[in-house]
Amino acid sequence: MSTAYLFPGQGSQFVGMGLTHYEQSDEFKALCDRANEVLGIDLTTIMFEGPEDKLKQTEFTQPAIFLHSVALFNTLDANPNMVAGHSLGEFSALVACGALDFDSALKIVRKRGQLMQQAGTDNPGTMAAIIGMEDEAVEALCEDASKLTGKEAVAANYNCPGQLVISGYIEAVEKAVEMATEQGARMAKLLPVSGAFHSSLMQPAFDGLKSELEHASFSTPKCPVYSNYTAKPTTDPEEIRSNVLNQLLNPVRWTQTIQNMIEQGAESFVEVGPGRVLQGLVKRTHRQAEISGHQ
Repeated sequence: MSTAYLFPGQGSQFVGMGLTHYEQSDEFKALCDRANEVLGIDLTTIMFEGPEDKLKQTEFTQPAIFLHSVALFNTLDANPNMVAGHSLGEFSALVACGALDFDSALKIVRKRGQLMQQAGTDNPGTMAAIIGMEDEAVEALCEDASKLTGKEAVAANYNCPGQLVISGYIEAVEKAVEMATEQGARMAKLLPVSGAFHSSLMQPAFDGLKSELEHASFSTPKCPVYSNYTAKPTTDPEEIRSNVLNQLLNPVRWTQTIQNMIEQGAESFVEVGPGRVLQGLVKRTHRQAEISGHQ
């Protein structure tokens, strides 16, 4: 049986995440303590105790979710046939398949969170969820909203059929939400995010992360990793390096990733990390999919 392991991205965090595992698993605890040491911050206290406002800050959210996911994966004695992660989760997937070592990935994820948070401050933007419309219709709507406002609005997360998150300048995204509602979307609402992720507004983060990734050592993974950027599998270290950088400015092709995994033999899916978001997205992409999770 071919099993795909999936790792969640930003939005799956919650105060108290990982605490039970930390108290019950020496292996989980050791990696958490190691993360605090590597980063020089008390990340686990933010994870376990909050406050929620602090945990929601991108610079802490991203390493927290990454740490929870990787530490939990390490306790499973798992042998994935393929891996993928949603946005930030792609870094968890890279550690799980051996393409990046934990310390390097943790530092990159922390830097990524800081850069994305700063880019959101420097280039204010927002995101919105559009539910109940075809992808093509939402793409066309973004083009129309961009023309009407003179500002960018683009598709950012293809989460599952009928669920697409858009990103861009506040004025353009608000116009797209208004138009989606008029066109009969089941739901169109702004999301509480700190920036326009996966759009050109993340260019400063792209530039900053590029130099960080150039100095990182990527290895050939033990199994194919499916990229957010291409939705396709690769085992080439340089392609992996390029893909995780390019996803900052381009959409997360999650729907296409899951469809490709199924076409290429995935018979079951396992989500590893806080929350159950990806399990729901897999089910809505392929109703017969066998999906489980470790939170």
